[in-house]
Amino acid sequence: MFGKNLKYYRLQNKMSMKDLSAACGLTSMAISNYESGKRMPDMNTINMLAEVLGIHVVDFLESRNESLSFEHREFRKHASLSKGQQEYIQESVEEYFSRFFDAVCFIGGNPLPEPPKCFTLKRDGDYEKDAAKLRKYLDLPAEGPVDELIRILENKGILVLEVDIDNDHFSGMNGFVNGYPYISININMRQERKRTTILHELAHLMFAWDEADEEQNEKDATAIAGAVLISKNDLLRELGQRKTMITKDMAIVCQEYGISMYLLVKRAAIAGIISASLEKNFYIRANKANYRKNEPNRVKTEEKPRLFKQLVYRAVNEEGVSIQRGAELLRISVPEMEEFCGEMEVCAT
Repeated sequence: MFGKNLKYYRLQNKMSMKDLSAACGLTSMAISNYESGKRMPDMNTINMLAEVLGIHVVDFLESRNESLSFEHREFRKHASLSKGQQEYIQESVEEYFSRFFDAVCFIGGNPLPEPPKCFTLKRDGDYEKDAAKLRKYLDLPAEGPVDELIRILENKGILVLEVDIDNDHFSGMNGFVNGYPYISININMRQERKRTTILHELAHLMFAWDEADEEQNEKDATAIAGAVLISKNDLLRELGQRKTMITKDMAIVCQEYGISMYLLVKRAAIAGIISASLEKNFYIRANKANYRKNEPNRVKTEEKPRLFKQLVYRAVNEEGVSIQRGAELLRISVPEMEEFCGEMEVCAT
């Protein structure tokens, strides 16, 4: 696993093979051979690589779950990501799920829900109807706010992970690991954007798409995601038939539905509740105020994957896995791990 780990940490450090070879006084071919497993460096070289990458030698030796099969679906056609960034995201997914499925194996049996069948929903061509289909698939009410999307998906056998990449052009991607659909999202995004991204990627996974028109598919998936988060009936009930200005009370609607003001305005315009000119005027004012980054948080419950932690805590508490190993799986300290281990104390109030 040395080669896979070397590549992962190189990409994490935003270094090309050429960068790393120059920093270590090696050739790019040598780095390529190490990463592909064709050659194994001597101990002095391993120490030098670890020092340049800012890691411990033992990090190179961490095992990877070799029983996993991955299908990484393509990045969006116009995503402004370098080849190295795309490779880093894929390597991050594989490194994460190696640890994730180690925890699954420690528990025994299969604690995960049966994975859903993907690409089976037929698109109607009407965003509201397609969103209703997706809500029905998730066993959600036809209308009203949707809280804790990640929890809902994890309970459906759809795995979600966060990737730490400092690039605003990456929001999310999807794929499969051992038959389970996964959605990866950028951990650095605002909570509201995480929610729309999750549903965007879910739409790609659940609906059958015409692969010939990728650009339109992207627009449609985004529109479906917005309609899932707040339906036309929700909009009419919350905002009324017609609004002539963007009012302060609309922020309350954003908070109730866990969406941004950008999305609420877009959805209100699509529903005919506000005019196109009012929509455009809002975008102009919001962009000048850098509202995409400065808008107050509207999400009541943070969207965060929790399944992996639950599996590791269970493995440590019930299956005899050491606290040290649990901490390694979760990339946390032993004291942090100990906080969630052992029998719960019941105290009188």
